[in-house]
Amino acid sequence: MAFSGKYQLESQENFEPFMKAVGLPDDLIQKGKDLKSISEIEESGDNFKVTVTTGSKVLVNTFTIGQEAELETLNGEKVKAVVQREGNKLKVTLKAVESVTELVDGNTIVNTMTLGDIVYRRTSKRI
Repeated sequence: MAFSGKYQLESQENFEPFMKAVGLPDDLIQKGKDLKSISEIEESGDNFKVTVTTGSKVLVNTFTIGQEAELETLNGEKVKAVVQREGNKLKVTLKAVESVTELVDGNTIVNTMTLGDIVYRRTSKRI
């Protein structure tokens, strides 16, 4: 299955505790908690471009599977990391955050980010 497409956030679990743990200021957490972000994924072979738009904030990361890339984290920090693909999952560790994006079926992606014992899960549907 291909990841390519646009997806809108449908539900999320543990948003506030996770965002506090990664150091996002409370005002941004409050602003962002009810926004339905749009994720656009462009996939060409092993090359990916992921654009996440949340309100007026746009986060763009480009990477090639298995190669080091500079990726921007949720709090705006740039981190060098290698994204791996395992079947229908994309996995990367950004500092202490382990991120797994899984294409559950043709229309649903689930992104799970783990920091210590906090698990933040986002479910998005293709639009």
